[in-house]
Amino acid sequence: MKYLLDTHALLWIAMESENLSDKVKQVFLDNTNDFYLSAASIWEMAIKISLQKLILSEGLMKFVDKHVIGNNIQILQVNIEHIYPLENLPFHHRDPFDRLLISQCMYEKMHLLSNDKIFDKYPVKRMW
Repeated sequence: MKYLLDTHALLWIAMESENLSDKVKQVFLDNTNDFYLSAASIWEMAIKISLQKLILSEGLMKFVDKHVIGNNIQILQVNIEHIYPLENLPFHHRDPFDRLLISQCMYEKMHLLSNDKIFDKYPVKRMW
């Protein structure tokens, strides 16, 4: 199964946070699954770091190397096919990063690992 991680899912996995559901932990530990992180999530983290809304002890580049590359999470680049569905996507969610994740999941036929229930209003399979 292919899963796209929401930004907070990656952060909570990296921190081994209690916010992770048992279901997500099991899915993440199943090495038959493929995991992806959108390049948009890395962009979002960079913005939050610059606004001091996110603090990473090792810096963004080392964090990505350690927790994304180190966990065999593939980086999903944003391509033009991911953008076109946004034109007709309802505005249940106003966050541009999350809207792009929805569009990427739709186009790539991926499940989304997120605790954000608003995603359930879209034609994506969310797991938490």
